[in-house]
Order: sequence, then structure tokens, then C-alpha cells
Amino acid sequence: MAAEKKNQPGTPEDPTAADRKQDHIELAFKSRVEDSFLDKRFYYEPLFSPHPTPGQIKPIAFLGKTLRYPIWVSSMTGGTSQATNINHRLARACAEFGLGMGLGSCRQLLYSDEHLPDFDLREVIGNDQPFFANLGLAQVEKLLEKKEVGRMSQMVEKLRANGLIIHVNPLQEAMQPEGDNFKRPALEIIEETLHIVDFQIIVKEVGQGFGPESLRALLKLPLAAIEFAAAGGTNFSKLELLRSDPDRQLLFEKISTLGHSAAEMLDWTNKAVSEPGTQIQTKNLIISGGIKDFLDGYYYTQKSTLPAVYGQASGFLKHAQHDYESLQQYIRSQIYGYELSCAFLKVRE
Repeated sequence: MAAEKKNQPGTPEDPTAADRKQDHIELAFKSRVEDSFLDKRFYYEPLFSPHPTPGQIKPIAFLGKTLRYPIWVSSMTGGTSQATNINHRLARACAEFGLGMGLGSCRQLLYSDEHLPDFDLREVIGNDQPFFANLGLAQVEKLLEKKEVGRMSQMVEKLRANGLIIHVNPLQEAMQPEGDNFKRPALEIIEETLHIVDFQIIVKEVGQGFGPESLRALLKLPLAAIEFAAAGGTNFSKLELLRSDPDRQLLFEKISTLGHSAAEMLDWTNKAVSEPGTQIQTKNLIISGGIKDFLDGYYYTQKSTLPAVYGQASGFLKHAQHDYESLQQYIRSQIYGYELSCAFLKVRE
């Protein structure tokens, strides 16, 4: 059938008409969509916009820089044989498409430059895009305890980063066979760090998100942003548990899968921001964790009371492992989908 179809003639004005109409006949019954599959988060409004053209999306001011699209490459990897190529491809894409980027844990750079090439990406990403280093809370606590905060500042300066992401991960550390224990509450450590350093701080979780009281506490701090890293994406507590023996996996499976979705966290954040008398100092969000595609990203950024971008990690990582062209095509598709969403979709209240 396919060979016959390709030989059917069109017209000078529409040379593919016959093939297209044959496709319509063959695919009509496969193209039915049941009501249960409709995405009820949106109104589809096809009357008020033409098809999007490149550059139609207005640039976004974020973390003192300008993003062409509200997309953030969330923290991933470093210190492995593949990390250099992966991170360089991601940084190159951020420069090409005007996106922001957070590095994976830079712990290895605190006392050695051996893995610096994995993370030294400022020349690749350029000076116009936000670019953040990353440390776990346990490392930050140890630096404070040893009065070696200067190492953290030197690392940020060495990378020419705009600031530091601190990932808060007590459950991950508890599940990790080699994990560290926090000696103080995370909030105390973050507050002390903010008083000492002179660069921007982002605080994120690692796949389980923050509950409502934790979000309230963070919003009151002068952070550059909060990154949700909500449940639904890569869960590093579960990942570490999978590295343990079977008996331990069985024992701690339930607690490793606890957490909060991006939808829950955004509702709590919007409520906290709207409450009279609440002193909100954090003004930006990176909504990540279970963001599957541009529709999720569009929905959450439109629903956010605070300026927000949406972050992905595994989606980018999947394509960055192969070659730059694969990553490039993936990002182009995500951007075009976001542009279509802006043109024809309205978020339901």
C-alpha cells in the first residue's frame, strides 16, 4: 500500500495532496482520542494567534541574566568518564538556545582540580546565561565547621559561576551506603551560609521535593531561587537505596519513595506568597521534578505567582549522552512545543 500511495499524483499547487489524503483514509480510525485522554489542564483556543515564529517568545529576566526560553538544565553529573562530553554538550546547547544551567555536585573541586574540565564550562556557555555550581548540604556544613568557607568561594570563582546551588538531601544521605549525617538542621546551615558568602544561592531538593513548612521557611530567606526537584523525576534516595543490599532495600523502600509533586509544591508556594504579612524574599522558582515535556513546563510556569522557569534533567541527559545533534533536535522540539502552547493554550483556573 505504501508503494502505491507514493506514486499517486498531486497538483502543482499541492504536490503532496494525494499522498496526504491517502494517509487520512488509512489513519482516520487510529486517530480517535477518547475523552479520558484529554488534558483537562488547558483550554484550547485556536482563534487568537497565528502559528508561532522563531523569536516570538519574549526573553525572560532570571537570576540577573536573560533567558530566551524559560527552560533550565537541572543539575546532573561530573567526575566520571562521560561527564566532560555530556556537560560540554549541555553547556553548548544552553548557549545556542539561551537557557540556564546548574552543574552536578562539584564536591571534587573543593580540594583538587583533577576533574575541573568536567565543570569548567563558562567559555562554552558564554557570559549571557545563568550558570551555577553545586554542593551538597553535608559538604557545606563541613566547610562551615572547619572554617573553610573560602574553598567554596574559590570554587565558584574558579568556575566563573553566578552562584551556588545547595542541594538538601537528608534522605539520600541516609539511604546512601557512604552517606553523611547532618549535625545541624539544614535551615541553620543555609542561613549561616547566606550571611557569609557574597554570591547567589539556590536551594534544591533531589527528587522528593519540600513540604509546605520547609517551603515557607525557604521563601523567607534571601535566596536567588528555590528549585523544587519534586517527586516524579529521578529520586536520588531510591537510587542510593538500589545500591544497597536486598534486605536494606526491602526495609527502607517505603520511606525512600515519600515526597511531594511539583503541583503540590506550587500550590503551597502560591498560597504562601499570597498570604498577607508574609515576608517573602525569594523571588524566583525553578520548577523541576517529573516535568515530562513542554506542556508540563508551560502549565507550571503559567500557574506560578513568582517568576518561574521549568527544569529537566533526565530528558536532557538521555540525548546529551549520544551526540550534540540529538540533544539539539530534542531542545528544538521542546521549544516549538512551548511556542505552540503559548499560542493556542490557556491554563484553566
